[in-house]
Amino acid sequence: MNRFPVIRRSGRLAALAVVAALLWTMSVPAFAAGLELSTSYPGISARAGETLTFSLDLTNSSGSGCTVTLTEASAPEGWEGYFTGNGGEISQVYAKSGENVAVATYSVTVPSDAAEGDYTVRLQAGGGGMSSQLTLTLHVTTQETGSSAITAEYPDQEGAADASFSFNVTVRNSTAAEQSYSLSAQTPTGWTATFKPSGESTQVAAITVDAGGTQNLTVEVTAPTDADAGEYTIPITAASGGETLSTELSVTISGSYDLVLSTPSGLLSFDATANKAGDVTLSLTNAGNVDLQNINLTTSAPTGWTVTFSESTIGTLEAGATKEVTMTVTPASDAMSGDYVLGVTASGGGGSDTAQFRVTVKTSTGWGILGVLLLLIAAAALWAVFRKYGRR
Repeated sequence: MNRFPVIRRSGRLAALAVVAALLWTMSVPAFAAGLELSTSYPGISARAGETLTFSLDLTNSSGSGCTVTLTEASAPEGWEGYFTGNGGEISQVYAKSGENVAVATYSVTVPSDAAEGDYTVRLQAGGGGMSSQLTLTLHVTTQETGSSAITAEYPDQEGAADASFSFNVTVRNSTAAEQSYSLSAQTPTGWTATFKPSGESTQVAAITVDAGGTQNLTVEVTAPTDADAGEYTIPITAASGGETLSTELSVTISGSYDLVLSTPSGLLSFDATANKAGDVTLSLTNAGNVDLQNINLTTSAPTGWTVTFSESTIGTLEAGATKEVTMTVTPASDAMSGDYVLGVTASGGGGSDTAQFRVTVKTSTGWGILGVLLLLIAAAALWAVFRKYGRR
């Protein structure tokens, strides 16, 4: 039996299979290992004089890590750019195998005299026999695009020295990369200022703001209780690696209000007699640094008691001055012997104080004598009855 034709046919089929495999291999593109330098926003608008920051990502598909040198391949004349990482300026990064997110940032300052138009900046990443270029397109415009800033909703406030002032502040990041801002305030001596994220109670010294995003803060400013009346300016700043944002808060102190109610001796107790008027001298001292107007005196006394003042309203009490007022107290006619509490309040003009007096009530001596006489008369009457009718 002749088998050679079969062998010849099998050889032709094998050859055709090899050719088909070669053709298929040639039709499939080979995987090109290398570096890819990228950023999320390669094309943005800017204004003359503005500093822009780009967050850079590296993809290393070579299968092994390598050191990569970052350079500015080309930039318009007069434009100044630099690379930063880990809080400082850098020139190289290590690209591990795979994706390296936010491995570095690139900042560039648009010249203040740059004309309106489109500009191109090319960045180069090279290392391990690989390289990649990234083209940034910047449109410089004279129109307002919204730069990064720190602003206060109501930057001017007024109040007393012992008040707390709360400012709603917004930090806006208009750069092309996430920014970490350090927060600080320059306060006068004795003043304090704290930063808190809106709606939170935790104090913070720094915040992170997404690219193109905003962060709302509450700045609480507290003045010392002895702060003099006047206007105070508190500069606040939010500083990142590439820029410092600043604004000013203003607090107007109308003065410190401190009214003290007591007696010349400081003693808050006295004796009184039921249904008999007695006088007590009160002292009102303006311990603040502004005059107090229209100070009213009121009391909370036991039922049936009568309390009056030589002056129930004081028109003006100058700062640092003391005024004495006579309080007349008449306990109720049926008041029993014992201790009672009498409250006196002075308020007005921004200050107030309350003093609690302990009043010891004693019954009248005349009524006591009359009671003894009645007892003696009753005893004598009983003795007479027993003497007259006792023998029966």
